[in-house]
Amino acid sequence: MVITNVFQRAFNCFFILGLVTTIVACGGGSSKKTTPASAVAVSSSTSIVNSAASSSTSLATFLMGGAIQGAPLNIATVVTTLAGAPPGANGTGTSVRFDGPKGIVSDGTNLYITDTDNDAIRKIEIATNTVSRLRTLIDTSGDPDGTRLKIRLSRPHGITIVGDDLYVTERDNHTVRKIVIATGEVITIAGKDAFMGSSDGIGTAARFTYPTGLTTDGINLYVADSVTIRKIVIATGEVSTFAGAAGVVGSNDGTGTAASFHSPSGITTDGTNLYVADSSTIRKVVIATGAVTTLTGLADVYGSVDGIGAAARFNRPQALSIDGPYLYVADTQGHAVRKVVISSGEVTTLAGTADTQGAVDGVGAGARFTLPVGIANLGANIYVVDGNDTIRKVAIATGAVTSFAGSPTGTDGTGAAARLKPIGTTTDGTNLYIVDNQTVRKVVIATGVVTTIAGTTGIRGGNDGIGTAARFDNPLSITNDGTYLYVTDSGNYLIRKIEIATAAVTTLAGTEGIRGSADGIGAKAQFNYPNGITTDGTNLFVADTGEGTIRKIVIQTGEVSTLAGTAGLDGNPNAPGAAPQSFTPEGITTEGTHLYVTDVRNDAIHKIVIASGAVTTLAGVVTSIGFVDNAGFADGVGAAARFDAPRGIITDGTNLYVADQNNRIIRKIEISTGLVTTLSGTAGVAGSVNGTGGTTSFYQPADITTDGFSLFVTDYGNDLIRKIQ
Repeated sequence: MVITNVFQRAFNCFFILGLVTTIVACGGGSSKKTTPASAVAVSSSTSIVNSAASSSTSLATFLMGGAIQGAPLNIATVVTTLAGAPPGANGTGTSVRFDGPKGIVSDGTNLYITDTDNDAIRKIEIATNTVSRLRTLIDTSGDPDGTRLKIRLSRPHGITIVGDDLYVTERDNHTVRKIVIATGEVITIAGKDAFMGSSDGIGTAARFTYPTGLTTDGINLYVADSVTIRKIVIATGEVSTFAGAAGVVGSNDGTGTAASFHSPSGITTDGTNLYVADSSTIRKVVIATGAVTTLTGLADVYGSVDGIGAAARFNRPQALSIDGPYLYVADTQGHAVRKVVISSGEVTTLAGTADTQGAVDGVGAGARFTLPVGIANLGANIYVVDGNDTIRKVAIATGAVTSFAGSPTGTDGTGAAARLKPIGTTTDGTNLYIVDNQTVRKVVIATGVVTTIAGTTGIRGGNDGIGTAARFDNPLSITNDGTYLYVTDSGNYLIRKIEIATAAVTTLAGTEGIRGSADGIGAKAQFNYPNGITTDGTNLFVADTGEGTIRKIVIQTGEVSTLAGTAGLDGNPNAPGAAPQSFTPEGITTEGTHLYVTDVRNDAIHKIVIASGAVTTLAGVVTSIGFVDNAGFADGVGAAARFDAPRGIITDGTNLYVADQNNRIIRKIEISTGLVTTLSGTAGVAGSVNGTGGTTSFYQPADITTDGFSLFVTDYGNDLIRKIQ
């Protein structure tokens, strides 16, 4: 099965084919009805996976391709939640769920967090650790100037406070917004939604390019914007470029536009100077003159070394906070909190251990962080936004670190106690296996118990090893043959193999860090963003999204060949000629004779004859050589149907089931006729509602599998596994 990496999440989505249940993992890949010698018999325990299954539904005797095939599924339209908990849950302390939080600021009594992937501002009452969501939905119908938005926030990033108002950067929308804390009213003070650029101007006439860090001196806002520092006069919305020059990347000290930045992100001020976290250095900008100097660190030299001035090393710090004579730095890829004496540039490590990830409370070097991205100091403590979706508290005097709010992504547990970021999925009939934030995890279907079997949450790498000693980099899809799991390790351009019994991880094909389209055996083969994967028990079939091809791997030898598509060519996969032109395959499944592929670029479903590599379009439409946007929603037969970013796909041998991600629904396709119908959810309606048919909702359904009785869906946007039973 396969899925594209998705970066938005929001609410819980609950719906799938008739009866949907949220469970922690799901299966991907597919099987066929014929039984090769390599097929693995399904345990008899599979027969009790769903005791409520219709007696007319027969379970195939053999597992192949990571799913159970046999008779067509007889599915009701009820959706339930088996495991995982949706992001955005309010509460106290570790019961709270954040989703990709970034910025943090304090008014002395409360903390305000940009909960980026929840599209929300969260408020934490410091005295009680109570977390709530700040209302930011407004309705300003009839507003003539268009500066107020009739929308929710979209991926807020940096945050600062002036009086009773919050100001936030919306990185992906290229804007700076004002939020009235008392009412939740949102006003755009600079930039225009979805328009990027570097133009100075007033209000919506100005343009930004992925603004991140934000600070204020009470009169002006200062924004870290791509490779420049921008100034916004709060009273008028006037935007000017304060330091650095648009499009000029560098590390030159100087005044105004003569200076250059590499990738400024965190920014803070003492009212006289700005301090900017810039890739591997901390820069100082004199507000009165715009003069830029390097306070500490060395340009383009990364590390986690304490020292004075240019002798110190940072590893992509992303946030700063100031406390009189000191700066505190979230040294993101160094996984530590650093302290800088402003007068001397002396750097020491206050908490965490350089280049060592984790979520461990402790004192000083005994604590562990994972990609800290936000920081704010208040009195005797520092509050850190940790990349594992938690808020950590650091005592300045001692370096003692405690968990303040939220629980780490990747936590094992049963049902709602587990914390997930599920993408790809597969099943052996008894368990689901999912790829989840640099790990492979197992979910027991009968109980919802989730355990991690390989990799470590949030920690990237490419090394083979046993269990949590192994490392992955953006694994997207997974399939199994009953004995081994096979994973597309997209960031490493590898195909990995995991022995289920021992959790031993090895590399089957590709070379870490080397991408391309070369066929060959084992390490001599190359991939470019391998995505969906399935198996017929003898071979693996991989949707190599970056090259627009389907690759075949002989499991026994690791020999890789190109079955369909032409590497590097764009266009119509049905085009005539010796080889079909490439498309953008993501999800893939098989019944043993054909492959079925989701084409996310053309919003179509293709059928490939394994014996010949011949490609035809089964559902959706590809109108010409070259790309034509046919995204939409319509049920119908063949070319009359419309999809919007279809991702995961599975088959029961008679029908296909598709996670139609941007439509937020599950679709069913009758293979013999190409008839497309909507099985669960309502097109365009995001949510996490359990129920039946169109009353259910998903947020970002990514992958899908079946155990012969039910469908299991990884609802990536809701951090859930859903079950349609």
